[in-house]
Amino acid sequence: MKIIVDAMGGDNAPHAPVMGALQANREYGTSVILVGRGETILKVLEENGVTELPPGVEVAHAGQVVEMCDNPATAFRDKKDSSLTVGLNLLRDGGGDAFVSAGSTGALLSGATLVIKRIRGIRRAALAPVVPTGNGGAVLIDCGANAECPPEYLLQFAYMGSYYAERVLGRTAPKVGLLNIGAEPSKGTSLQTAVYPMLQEAGQAGRIHFTGNVEAREAVEGAVDVIVADGYSGNIFLKTMEGTGLFLSSELKKMFTKSLTTKLAALLVSGGIRDLKKLMSSREIGGTALVGISKPVIKAHGSSDDYAVKNAIRQAAQYVSSGIIQSIEENIDLMRLAPAKGEA
Repeated sequence: MKIIVDAMGGDNAPHAPVMGALQANREYGTSVILVGRGETILKVLEENGVTELPPGVEVAHAGQVVEMCDNPATAFRDKKDSSLTVGLNLLRDGGGDAFVSAGSTGALLSGATLVIKRIRGIRRAALAPVVPTGNGGAVLIDCGANAECPPEYLLQFAYMGSYYAERVLGRTAPKVGLLNIGAEPSKGTSLQTAVYPMLQEAGQAGRIHFTGNVEAREAVEGAVDVIVADGYSGNIFLKTMEGTGLFLSSELKKMFTKSLTTKLAALLVSGGIRDLKKLMSSREIGGTALVGISKPVIKAHGSSDDYAVKNAIRQAAQYVSSGIIQSIEENIDLMRLAPAKGEA
């Protein structure tokens, strides 16, 4: 398996992507292609004591970089020699099995949609991170790719999220919940009330395991395996979870460093604290899959360090092996959506 890595994308590029790729190659045996300015990549390697490329590591030169200030809708076309564009073209042409980037989310989504293209019949690709919950994690779909959605998008998100939870997380008959402000079918905006009967029908037909509406609190507690949302609501949910995690971590640190007694207590529970930090850390997950794209594309967090990039590469390899894209392709007719005018 070969994973294409955007060596110039992210706040900590090129060091984090380059060294993360080397760690993945060493620990997982994954072949990687580092895409970016060749001389810059080689300089990072030399500065870290690597005098020659290890077996299974290649460099594909790309002279330009998509910056965060670039227009995300056109950056990949305006900069045809960027690491993002060259990497996506490599994936499209069969030069690798998946693409990982910590660069601009908007540019990556636009580029993946237009270069790699969506799975035929899928109306919109969705960002689907695995968020920490009481049941070991849940797929949140969508978390920001589509701020405004008609009901049909959410219906497809439910199917894709269910396949993801089953194929990647190993959940049997994953529970699917519609993120809402109450459990009753009548709750929510016109979007939630319109999509609810669609999801209910899919559940009654045995196509997905729809359990109804789920409030944010119950979702965090682990009530479902898949949290279905429009990108606007999903992004607020995700950012609230991230902020809460940071707040709790800060408060715990204050509490355990308050006195000698609390410092001793911290030593006694240090293992549990490490486990909690690991659970809440986005570095452990690595990245977010762009579900609905016809080939595996993983968006790593913009602030990813080398450890996070390594895990994003691991996640990309899991996504390739999972067969989720094939599952979506084989079951697209179950979603019963006629393509919108002018769309595939």
